[in-house]
Amino acid sequence: MNTKFIVNDYVLIWNLLFGASISEQIYKLKQKIWDTYKNEYNATFKDKNEILKDYKNFIPNDDTVYNIILETKDYEKLKKQAENSRVEIMQIWDKNKKENEYLVKNILRKKIPNYLIFVVNKELNIIDHFKEGVLIVGKEIDKKEPLKLLYQIHMSIVKNNIKRYKEQYEKFKKAILELAILNEYATRITGRSCYQIGSPSLQSLKRWLYPYWLMYLGIPKEEFYNYMMRDKIVFDADKYAYEKQLKRMDIEEFIEFCIRNQRYIVREPRMPKVDEEVL
Repeated sequence: MNTKFIVNDYVLIWNLLFGASISEQIYKLKQKIWDTYKNEYNATFKDKNEILKDYKNFIPNDDTVYNIILETKDYEKLKKQAENSRVEIMQIWDKNKKENEYLVKNILRKKIPNYLIFVVNKELNIIDHFKEGVLIVGKEIDKKEPLKLLYQIHMSIVKNNIKRYKEQYEKFKKAILELAILNEYATRITGRSCYQIGSPSLQSLKRWLYPYWLMYLGIPKEEFYNYMMRDKIVFDADKYAYEKQLKRMDIEEFIEFCIRNQRYIVREPRMPKVDEEVL
């Protein structure tokens, strides 16, 4: 998966117009445009699809609203802030390029398309997956945990490139993607176990999936104990048959394996049962 990080005037302006108001000045400007050019403002809402289909050649049918924003004294500053965010995100991404490739080839084992990532102002607080191959990111980079944004971007991309399951199965998909990105990928990057990180509501399910997850990763059974100690997740390895075929699966196939076999994977009687209807 190759990525290209871009700041584009039309994408940036569209999100400033229709996203959260990031300052008092922007709020007042949006209100002024609405009061004076209501029809043009409404028409601009429809431009998002056209912009993101072909951002290099996009020409608005009516550029009234765009020109008003472009001519304000604040816009140059806002664009500069977005450019700074783009550079920061690119630095984090490029620094972990080798692990990004490992994630796709060895953990997901699934082809992920190349991505255009449009960077907007961090105050907008969005990660918007527009379609396959296009993401809009406007997020604050946590100074203490700068990798957090990297994980969020990967989660959004991978989640939207794996097929959707029936509602009762989505919990398995979410848990396994956490194991892949927030846990295993993060562990490789940081050099310390990240297996206690993730949604509290998924922790119990991830513990039941964990033995099979190690098999999926191709960890030999004789090494399970070392991984249990590393990740602080303990299970009785002797009670699990080693499923050799898992290490040949991709992430989607593994999700489907876990859904099909949920009754013997999830062994805790008090855990709610999930419908076993055929996928």
